[in-house]
Amino acid sequence: MTVKFSKYHGLGNDFILIDNRHQSEPIATAQQAEKLCDRNFGIGADGVIFALPGTDDTDCTMRIFNSDSSEPEMCGNGIRCLAKFLQDLGMKPGEGDRYRVSTLAGLMVPQLQDDGRIKVDMGLPRLLAKEIPTTLGNPEEKVVDTEILVGGERRSVTCVSMGNPHCIVFVEDVDAVPLEIVGPQFEHHLAFPQRTNTEFIQVLNRDRLKMRVWERGAGATLACGTGACAAVVAGGLTNRCDRVATVELPGGNLEIEWSSVDGKIYMTGPAERVFVGQF
Repeated sequence: MTVKFSKYHGLGNDFILIDNRHQSEPIATAQQAEKLCDRNFGIGADGVIFALPGTDDTDCTMRIFNSDSSEPEMCGNGIRCLAKFLQDLGMKPGEGDRYRVSTLAGLMVPQLQDDGRIKVDMGLPRLLAKEIPTTLGNPEEKVVDTEILVGGERRSVTCVSMGNPHCIVFVEDVDAVPLEIVGPQFEHHLAFPQRTNTEFIQVLNRDRLKMRVWERGAGATLACGTGACAAVVAGGLTNRCDRVATVELPGGNLEIEWSSVDGKIYMTGPAERVFVGQF
C-alpha cells in the first residue's frame, strides 16, 4: 500500500502528517511510525501525526506516535502543524477560522491567524500532583518549588500538566545544562509514573523566558509547545514571570498567555510545510 504524507515543522519540532480521515485507526502502527521517524533510514521526524475522523462536535481527531513509538496525549507544536495540514488539505475551518480537534488530552481549538501563525486554545493547566501525575508531595496539592534528587543533585522543580506531564526547572544559565545527561534522568525518574517532559528555564525578564527541553519519547527537540505553556504557568505560580510571555526556544519563539479571565492557556506560533512524498 502506498501512503501519501506531508512533512511539517513548528519551530524545528518536525512531524510526518498523514491524512487518515477515511478510517478511525491509524494506518501505521507505533513501530512503523518509529521507523518512519528514523533520520538515517526513514523520513526523519520527532513524531508521526494522524488526522483521523472527527466526532459529532469536532472536525478531526489527532493521534501521534513519538519517534520512540510511544503515544503522547498531546503535542503543542504538532497541533499547529495539524491545523496547517488541514488547511492545506482544503478543509475549511469553522466559525472564527477555528478547527475543533479531539485529542487524548481533550478538546483543542487551533485558530488560523491573518499573519499565518496559529493560535491554540490549550485549555486549563492541571496543577495537582495526581493530575501530573507525580508522587512528589500530596496528591491533592500543587507541586511548586519542590525538591527532588536527580542524578545525585538536589533540584527545585514545579510540575504542570497540559494534558501531558511537565517538570519545570528554573536555572541561571540554560545553555550550561547538560541536557543529554539530565534529560533522561528526569524523564525516567520514579517520581513520574508516566515519565515526564522536562523544561529548563532561564528567566530573561518578566515577559521573556529562554527554554531548552527534553521531550518524553523524543529527547532533545528544537521546540515544545506544551512545554512552553507549562513554563509560563510555572513562572506564574512561582512569581518569576508575568502571565503573558515570550518563550525563546532553540527553533524560535512562542507567544504564551495564561488568561486571567478564563484561566486557559493560549499559544501562538508558526507551522510550515517542508515537503510532501509517499512511502
